[in-house]
Amino acid sequence: MTKQVLVIEDEPNIVEAISFILSRDGWAVTTHGDGETAVQVVLDAVPDALILDVMLPGRSGYDILQDLRANDLTRRLPVLMLTARGQRTDREQAERLGVNRFMTKPFSNAEVLETLNQLVPG
Repeated sequence: MTKQVLVIEDEPNIVEAISFILSRDGWAVTTHGDGETAVQVVLDAVPDALILDVMLPGRSGYDILQDLRANDLTRRLPVLMLTARGQRTDREQAERLGVNRFMTKPFSNAEVLETLNQLVPG
């Protein structure tokens, strides 16, 4: 069965790089770039994993994560959060909200792939 990942990221180069590396590994990749509608997109897609940017147009990844953790359908959804802001306080806030993994930009594509495969074993 193909593993499904939803990438919520507004930077086209990052979306393209992540989509390429994950698709090559057999993941079915869906992307979305707007924070305002992100929660509904996650609820509609019901992916096996979510890659979530912190800084999005409309709403922050933190707000989105908080809403997802409050919903029974997405409470246990594996979430990898990406951010250009790698301060300890950013990581702590993400962890308080229930993120599974936190990664700072720039990151290696191999690291993203390895992390997702740990979050959603084959």
